[in-house]
Amino acid sequence: MAINGMADHVHLLIGMSPDIALSDLVGSITSSSSSLINDKKWVRGHFNWQRGFGAFSYSRSQVSRVAKYIEQQEHHHAKRSFRNEYIEMLRKFEVEYDPEYLFDFIDPK
Repeated sequence: MAINGMADHVHLLIGMSPDIALSDLVGSITSSSSSLINDKKWVRGHFNWQRGFGAFSYSRSQVSRVAKYIEQQEHHHAKRSFRNEYIEMLRKFEVEYDPEYLFDFIDPK
């Protein structure tokens, strides 16, 4: 439904069947996209995604709002880093987390 990102992360808004495990879906997306990026030589060297991902669910009534948010990534990250955005989402969704296990955040500059 929507895809956009920055140098250090990607946001996807997708609808999925409840009989598919989220980790299987993400594994398929990352595997296929890594193969495409490497086959097309879109980056210097070998591309691979870092381990781990974050996923949040939204109701159908929120789809247009979330899609707009995803489309405006460059605007959001002019004001706030991905790390801060991600931690804010964890707090908003009341997800307990240990900072030790967060992504290896990369400074995209």
